Amino acid sequence: MKTDTLFYRLFKDRPDLVFQLLGETTPPAGTYAFGSQEVKQLAFRIDGVLTPSPDAVDLPLVFVEVQGYRDQKKILYHSFFAEIFLYLRDYQPVQDWLGILIFTQRNLDPQLPLHFQDYASSARFQRVYLDQLPANLTEQSLELRVLQLIGLDDAVAPERARQLVERARDEVTDGAERERVVELVLATLVYKFPTLEREAIRQMLGLDELKQTRFYQEVKEEGVEEVLARAVPSFLRLGLSAEQIAEELGVEVETIARITRQQQSQQN
Repeated sequence: MKTDTLFYRLFKDRPDLVFQLLGETTPPAGTYAFGSQEVKQLAFRIDGVLTPSPDAVDLPLVFVEVQGYRDQKKILYHSFFAEIFLYLRDYQPVQDWLGILIFTQRNLDPQLPLHFQDYASSARFQRVYLDQLPANLTEQSLELRVLQLIGLDDAVAPERARQLVERARDEVTDGAERERVVELVLATLVYKFPTLEREAIRQMLGLDELKQTRFYQEVKEEGVEEVLARAVPSFLRLGLSAEQIAEELGVEVETIARITRQQQSQQN
C-alpha cells in the first residue's frame, strides 16, 4: 500500500471493508488479519496483505494496492503482479490468491497492459474505483462512505464530509466509535487537501468538529493529562504528527511529545 497511512489504518482496523468494496459477503470477524509481509530474499515489504487464519485454508490470500495518483512510469500493474508472484515464490502458501487494485478515481487507471490481459476476466484480480462505488455498497457502513469521500471531486467532498459527521452523530451510539468516524473524516480531508491549514478544514466541515467529540467532553470532568494519554495514540495511528495533534487538541507540542515518550517507555 506504499505506506499510505490512512488506508493502511482503516483496513487494519476493519479488514472486512475490503470485501465490502467488492460487494461480497464479509467473512466473520477475526478471519483475516491485515498487515505487511517481507519478501525475504529481496528484503522489501508488501504493505497490503490480508492473511486468512491458519484454519481457513479455503479462503484466499488477498493482496491490496491503493493508487491515488497518475502512474507516470507505467509500471503499476507490472509492480503489482511482480510483488504477488515474488510473495508466492517466497512463502508458497496453500491458499489461492486474490489481487485487488483500488483507485481513488477511475481516470487514474492506466488500464491492464497486454502482458496481463489474461487477468481481465479472472476471478483472481479485481479493480475498485472509489469515485464510482454503487450506492447500495456505500450504504453498508460509514467507513465505506469515508473511502468514497477520498474519490469524490474536491468541490463535492466538503459537503459530503459534513453529512458523514452528522450521520455519525445521529446513528452511532457508542461514543468512542462515533469519535473514531469523525477522526477518519478529518484525516480524509487532510489527505485530500494537504495544503490547507487544519483550521480551514474545520471551517470546511461547517463547525469545530473535534470539540464535539468525547475528548473535549471528558476534559471537562477529568485531568487533561489523563484524557490526552488515551486520545494521543488514536491520532498517531491516523498518521498525524505531534505538531498536528497539538494543533487539533489545542495543547503544546511538548505535551504531546512527552506523552508519546512516556507511552513508548511503558511499552518497552
